[in-house]
Order: sequence, then structure tokens, then C-alpha cells
Amino acid sequence: MPFGQGKMAAIIGADIDTVELLCEKASEQTYKCMVANDNAVGQIVISGHSQAIDKAIVIAKEMGIKRAIELPVSAPFHSILMHPAVTVMRDALNEVSFSAPIVPVICNVTAREELILETLKQNLITQITGRVRWRESIEYMIQNGVDKVVEIGAGKILSNMIKRINKDVKTMTVGEPVDIEQFVKELV
Repeated sequence: MPFGQGKMAAIIGADIDTVELLCEKASEQTYKCMVANDNAVGQIVISGHSQAIDKAIVIAKEMGIKRAIELPVSAPFHSILMHPAVTVMRDALNEVSFSAPIVPVICNVTAREELILETLKQNLITQITGRVRWRESIEYMIQNGVDKVVEIGAGKILSNMIKRINKDVKTMTVGEPVDIEQFVKELV
């Protein structure tokens, strides 16, 4: 896809059904936008053709949505515009040797657990153009007994989203060497 033909925008203060309707209103036959990330209630990201995203930002205000903000990203991730990357991902995954997981993996594209290796690989490919179902994935984990989540990496973005989904889930971030010591203490 040539540079500049796609965009993403954060939609703040609307539920998933409202954002789905927003995407329908902003899409036309020649350009489309869709939900890319269902992060948390009131925090959803859309992705697609630049014209559709621009139109969605205008329509969002007309619909009374709190905020619609264009995101400074390099591509319209998790949308149909990423389809050329599917072949690249498939080829790359075919070059990698995988082992079957020993614990189920919650796949964000399905919001369900998976153990079958070929399905996991296909889900990675599908995720290129598919919606990130973060809210649904976290809700699924909570329904299945998860009450503590450890975020490994810089920042607390995912932990903060989890708190928006369910305040009762305990979160811990491990981003600095000192955090590792605390994490190990928590395990004991």
C-alpha cells in the first residue's frame, strides 16, 4: 500500500456498537474503515483508508462521541489495507520452527484460548488484518479465573487498560531491573 493511503484514529467515550455504526457511516464503496482495536470500554481504535478515517473523525463529533483523534502511526494496522503483509507474515512463519505450547495461549484475534500449533500460526496471520479483541480477551481470562496480570515491558499501558475493564484484577508491571526483584518476591 502506498504511503499515506491509510490512517488510524482513537475513538474515546463510545462503546463498541457505537463505533461499529460510526465505521459503517464513514465507509463507502471505494474506501473503508473498521474497528482495529477494542481496547476497553470507551477506548476503541479504528483503521482504514485515510478518507474514511477523516470522515469518521467528523461524524464522531456529530454523533456526540467524546473524542476522535488521529493517531501518529506508520500504517493502518489491523485493517483490510494490511492484506499485502499477510503473505509476508505467512512466508516468515513458515521459516520458523515452532513448538506446541504447554499452556493455552489467548489469541487476541479470537479472544479465546488455543493449543493447536497450526491454529496459533494462522491466528498470527489473521491478526495482520483482524481486530485486536483486547477487551474480550481480558474478559475471557477473568471469566476463567485470572485475577492477576503481569505486564512485562516499558510502561503501564496494558495494565491501565485492564483496570478500565475490571478494577478488581491485580496488575503488576515489570519494566526495570528493580521490578524483577519485586516480581520474584511476589512469586514466592
